[in-house]
Amino acid sequence: MTDKCDKEEKLFCDHLSDMLRDVERNWTARFSFFLDERQQALASRFLARSGFHQSLLYGGYEKAGRRLLGLFPDYQEPEQTAFPIKAVTVSYRPADKPRHPDILGTLMGLNVKRELVGDILLGEEYAVIFLLEPAYTLVLNELRKIGRAGVRVEGGIPAVLPEPYTLKPIGGTVSSLRLDCLVAFFTNLSRDKASQLIRSGQVSVNFFEVEELSYSVAEGDIFSIRGYGRFVLTHVGGLSQKGRYHLLGHQYI
Repeated sequence: MTDKCDKEEKLFCDHLSDMLRDVERNWTARFSFFLDERQQALASRFLARSGFHQSLLYGGYEKAGRRLLGLFPDYQEPEQTAFPIKAVTVSYRPADKPRHPDILGTLMGLNVKRELVGDILLGEEYAVIFLLEPAYTLVLNELRKIGRAGVRVEGGIPAVLPEPYTLKPIGGTVSSLRLDCLVAFFTNLSRDKASQLIRSGQVSVNFFEVEELSYSVAEGDIFSIRGYGRFVLTHVGGLSQKGRYHLLGHQYI
């Protein structure tokens, strides 16, 4: 697995080190901004190497993609209720349902920084946006339109959250649990073409780039394949009579 550490990643790890020192020096919990999944993977790796266990990732609801990292002192149990996350519900007519980029672009137009915005869940009549202060107050007070369509904004979340994604099942068999076989399985490409994707740096496993064709995969691994989407290996079954592995995977839609 490729373990690249560019300048931006080094700055991020330095920030985590500062957070750890602050927790240990002041005995108070510290929280990051919203982290994308790559940053969360980097944070988990960093904390595992540091031996720090009083941590929790949370984004406001169970399936959150963008999440905060919370670091807690020894006396404080890491709990979701401690996280400084707020949410707004944005209502609109079904005919005016915006796209995710429409909402994000509107927020950027209000000078809301990206790291203050968590997941944006889209429903037919409303969207739920998870935020940090001061973005929460700004959105609550200033957001009145998305594009040309008027919207109504309220603090809090509805009784039912829109689903962040759906999972499309993919079943079949592979000859080996190598990465090139799995990429071919998910993309319906030949192994040669799957190998080209891997060698060209277009495949990540659990949010880290992998260029080794024979890299061994396992249940629960998440695959990001540029141009094809994101997939998860849900289940590895037994061998067929021809010695091939039965697989069940899903594509995030």
